[in-house]
Amino acid sequence: MINSKEIESLHVESDELYQVLSIEGDSLINLPQNMDSHLMLEMYKKMVSCREFDEKAMKLQRQGRLGTYASFKGQEASQVGSSIALEFSDWMFPTYRDHAATHTHGQKWSTIFLYWMGHIDGSICPEGKKILPPSVPIATQLLHAVGTAWADKLKGEENVSIVYFGDGATSEGDFHEALNFSGVFQTPTVFFCQNNQFAISVPFEKQSASKTIKQRAHAYDMKGVRIDGNDIFAVYLTVKEAVDRARNGGGPTLIEAVTTRYGSHTTADDSKKYRNQEKIEKDWPTTQDPIPRLEKYLRKNHLLDKETEDEMKREIKKEIDEALSIAENYPKATTKQMFEHVYAVNTATIKKQEEEFLHLLGEER
Repeated sequence: MINSKEIESLHVESDELYQVLSIEGDSLINLPQNMDSHLMLEMYKKMVSCREFDEKAMKLQRQGRLGTYASFKGQEASQVGSSIALEFSDWMFPTYRDHAATHTHGQKWSTIFLYWMGHIDGSICPEGKKILPPSVPIATQLLHAVGTAWADKLKGEENVSIVYFGDGATSEGDFHEALNFSGVFQTPTVFFCQNNQFAISVPFEKQSASKTIKQRAHAYDMKGVRIDGNDIFAVYLTVKEAVDRARNGGGPTLIEAVTTRYGSHTTADDSKKYRNQEKIEKDWPTTQDPIPRLEKYLRKNHLLDKETEDEMKREIKKEIDEALSIAENYPKATTKQMFEHVYAVNTATIKKQEEEFLHLLGEER
């Protein structure tokens, strides 16, 4: 990894990982003034909150209180760091694994719980925000992000669209179509790829002949950056620069954040069948977990003490417990809801399907 002051500029053309915060918790560059103690503590609190939520959700799924769940453990720095770099009015297009990003951008934990409980209201974003529902189909959201960015550009608005996707999505045609269109029309889009090195069970080297995802930016004549996705400082600075450039007419950026998916693809998957999970569990806490890395920096610089940390964790646990209570006491979803919002006015085919389905359940339309 690059770890010298030579990389203080983010315009790095090599394929080395851009890194700002070392594994030992030392800053490798002179940090800009906007990265003050308040921002750093907010980064830490958000990552700890997201980790608490993720581990809670895993337990709830095993208890049968949530449906199949996709853990984001290990990717907190990528998601929190990128989301914090956005403005209030910016668009966000997440996948099913990006709840740390959506929460940081304003989505409530209670709403995210509802999503995994299969409730349609789990896809509603907060008033005034532009957070799209999690995209389950792979790479389709990239086209949507380019579309909103292009629309804002045509209207003269200064919003930026950020879209999240994994390394597997870069093998889809939608990825190339989105980057091509964005490059041609210079849309204010940030393509944020979390390369956790496995598309479910397929390792990256079997997905692509290119050594990196970042290098594909050259084909579409856009800025490409490859960063340490477990380094929240590197993520924040890279995305902040990309967002500012896009907002000022500088066009799109493709960011490859190299990170690690700690657990299985979802709770319906068993990663031990296709990768060395024991090695990951052994090495990850000391070399790849993004939270201790930031914690070390904060302690070394006297920005965090045990009392503050303990109080923070108590508040976080209380917040998530209250969010779960709200979700579990929310009006239950009904079978009829699956037929709503498909069309503004349901077609005859949809109406027939609804009648047949409800008849089988002994319910009336």
